[in-house]
Amino acid sequence: MEAYLHPDFPIGPPSPTNVPSAYWVGPRHLAGDDGRLYDAVADTLAGLGWTSLTIVRGRQQPDEALEDRQVLRSTVLHISPDSLRWAQWVLPDEPFHLGNLPIAWQVSARSDPSSPLAQWSVYFTPEVPGEVLGTFLAALDARDQPAMPLGGPELVLDAVTAHGWLRDVDQPGTGAVDPTFASHVRLGEVPPLIQDGAPVALVVEADEAAPAGWQAWAEPVLGAGYLWAASFGPSVPHDLVAAFADSLSSSAPVLRRVVPESTHDRLLRAPAG
Repeated sequence: MEAYLHPDFPIGPPSPTNVPSAYWVGPRHLAGDDGRLYDAVADTLAGLGWTSLTIVRGRQQPDEALEDRQVLRSTVLHISPDSLRWAQWVLPDEPFHLGNLPIAWQVSARSDPSSPLAQWSVYFTPEVPGEVLGTFLAALDARDQPAMPLGGPELVLDAVTAHGWLRDVDQPGTGAVDPTFASHVRLGEVPPLIQDGAPVALVVEADEAAPAGWQAWAEPVLGAGYLWAASFGPSVPHDLVAAFADSLSSSAPVLRRVVPESTHDRLLRAPAG
């Protein structure tokens, strides 16, 4: 049964009466991660048969003075059965930032299990909807050769325009935006520190254009900061980016108990159950 969405249902702590604690909300690209981005993605990876490992660094003695304690950091690493792809939860480990937002998940793949280096990597900040990241990971898991290029940029643009997004007026072949101009996907120069295994990405001269990779972000209020951001290395196959973009732009509602404050008034919602 389809859940009709209404903007006038509040989302917040349930009252003792019959106010539901969960809602179907849309659009999903503004719905946030429900405060459970790790759990949502970890559940997806466990369902795909990936193995999880926890890497802990630092030391913390119970009787040490606070100023003497070493920083304790942990990274949860999920590895596919063929070890060609992996996902790291790096948020507790002081990751670098995209759009002033910390990286939460880093996903990587390689073509040869004997190589210690990733062929490409993708980076996601908090508030990327878990459903969208889950779709990307399922598409990655289904690929026999995760590092092999497949298709072109049109795959990504076709995925979002099929759901009503608009091609960028100035660069229709490389970018698109949702109808409210809050969320974007664009093919262009990647930010610093984005890792990629393409040899050309390592030897770019100062006067040469850097390899292009896909970027996606949501900025609900222009100039007020980003809600979330994602950066795809130049070697990420376009069909995998298209899977992400298709789920991101989907009109199907998602279940939420918590929504971002910056998009609270922009979401349509209906009580769940």
